[in-house]
Amino acid sequence: MKKLPIRRISSGYGKPASAGRFTIRRVEEIMAGKDLKHDHHRHDFFFVLVLQKGKGVHEIDFTSYDVLDNSVFLLRPGQTHQLELKTGCTGFLMEFNNEFYHPGDKASGQRLRKASNKNFCQLDETRLEKLMTVLDYMFQETIAMEEGWTEIIKANLEIFFIELLRQSSHPKNTTSNINSYAQERLEEFLELLETYIFTHKQVSQYTEMMNLSSYQLNEITKSTIGKTASALLTERIILEAKRYLLATPNQVKDIADLLGYEDVSYFIRFFKKQTGHTPELFRQYFA
Repeated sequence: MKKLPIRRISSGYGKPASAGRFTIRRVEEIMAGKDLKHDHHRHDFFFVLVLQKGKGVHEIDFTSYDVLDNSVFLLRPGQTHQLELKTGCTGFLMEFNNEFYHPGDKASGQRLRKASNKNFCQLDETRLEKLMTVLDYMFQETIAMEEGWTEIIKANLEIFFIELLRQSSHPKNTTSNINSYAQERLEEFLELLETYIFTHKQVSQYTEMMNLSSYQLNEITKSTIGKTASALLTERIILEAKRYLLATPNQVKDIADLLGYEDVSYFIRFFKKQTGHTPELFRQYFA
């Protein structure tokens, strides 16, 4: 069975294979005067594409975005995407893994999670320029590689995410007014979904790991994003199914098995109830 390709970040800058990894490159150097096209795949690292000049199409988890000037695209590890950029795009592509940048303090960790929950943001020219200044500083540090350069990179990543959240098109749509405990537990639940979605299909399995009751978890999810825990669990299962239906030629029975469903008929009924299409019809319509 073919699996969705997973791209792994290169070692970069002479770092040993087991160390945290970070790269930043100019988009125009990557493209080298040609169009760029990447088919469906996923990463095991954070992917941040910042474009001053941009034209093309970027599909992230099957939501399609036009690539425009002054755009920021941010993908979390595990998300799937395909990307087409036309000649003439300028900006930076930044990639890093959790081992390189995994904020230990609560505020920084929340900023990273909030920023990465919004895959696309378009800024005005002045606001984008502030981000470009930070990115150019990091780019120059990777060239010079003077003593302490990795710490400077991490400090500037902190500045980058602060600026990105400040400059979001919808700055009021933050969770600042939401109970911080509820937000932390929601993020914990979402991280557990990422890790265990292939094997854990019951909300009770997650509440047990979180030492919460189903009622408590539902109150947390409803108060923060207006959905039940069960709805979030279902959405995550369907997303994984769509990823494999559209990005691989795998048979439906193999996808059902991969997702932890021994009964393929049940999986087909479940998928149709949630999407309005059988898996095969979904693949025909949207592939």
